[in-house]
Amino acid sequence: MLNDWKAQLSNTRKAAATLANANPKFIQAFQALNAAQGANGHLDAKTRELIALAVAVTTRCDGCIASHASAARQAGATEGELSEALGTAIALNAGAAYVYSVRAMEAHQQFGE
Repeated sequence: MLNDWKAQLSNTRKAAATLANANPKFIQAFQALNAAQGANGHLDAKTRELIALAVAVTTRCDGCIASHASAARQAGATEGELSEALGTAIALNAGAAYVYSVRAMEAHQQFGE
């Protein structure tokens, strides 16, 4: 096992209390942002959570992975659906590395001029 994701989620939520106590208005705004997610009803909860998990992978956020894996499971996401969403994240992240490699090559060339 790489991580204990249930403990990760619990520990993240407990640790977040320090930030919430220090900056309650910010946390209220953050919670309102999360509550507004999906308010228009165009995507169902499962789809939103699969997207969130894919984004969490590309941003390398363990707390996000724990939170959205739990929510995706509760929303009924299957292992097959999750693997396709994660495949998209892997492909995109590799694509982003490709594009930024092109940028790095261009920067290197410009510094040679």
